[in-house]
Amino acid sequence: MSVEPQALAILPATQDAYRIIYQDDVLLVVDKPSHLLTVPGRHPANHDCLISRVQQNFPTAQVVHRLDYDTSGLVILPLNKATLSAISKQFQARTIEKDYLAVVAGDLPDSGEINLPIAADADNRPLYKICAQSGKPALTHFTRLADPALIDSSRVLLQPVTGRSHQLRLHLLSIGHAILGDTLYGTKAIAKRAPRLLLHAYQIRFQHPLSGESVQLTAAPPF
Repeated sequence: MSVEPQALAILPATQDAYRIIYQDDVLLVVDKPSHLLTVPGRHPANHDCLISRVQQNFPTAQVVHRLDYDTSGLVILPLNKATLSAISKQFQARTIEKDYLAVVAGDLPDSGEINLPIAADADNRPLYKICAQSGKPALTHFTRLADPALIDSSRVLLQPVTGRSHQLRLHLLSIGHAILGDTLYGTKAIAKRAPRLLLHAYQIRFQHPLSGESVQLTAAPPF
């Protein structure tokens, strides 16, 4: 059954530009700004997105993984089918490592892991939920980082082992430390504590599909 366009959410695209972090003949790695979809949304007004902008200069660029509209940070964009296949296989094998930085509410423990399954929330689409019955396994490692400037909040390094939708938001919420600026899962008070979701994919490590060498790239968070 089709959905009328007016029933779909409009997500205004930021005017902030993406940044190229790495470029060669077969792939790009770019830093996506917050408030920009990775791919076009279902509503016609959501056509402006990362891949549509990138393809203006790199017509063969393709999407192999995504970041949420609210999340900023590193995205790999293959430039041909062979690279798309090679990077996709690395994601499937979970050999690509992604590190995120976030600021969360409260005083987070020094380190730990969150191992809670995640499922689509049929009653509140497009949201997700922690669900032991129907959820898929989801694992996140976290390490608190020193930041004396923060008050009643914590800067944290997040290393997701799995890549479930909204995994980091839900996992941190589940232990009582919602990500600041989260308008989807946080309370109104949490949403108001930051002008955006304070979550950024700041580092990625993968094997280059041509040379086989390890590539590690970093983009500093804007918060």
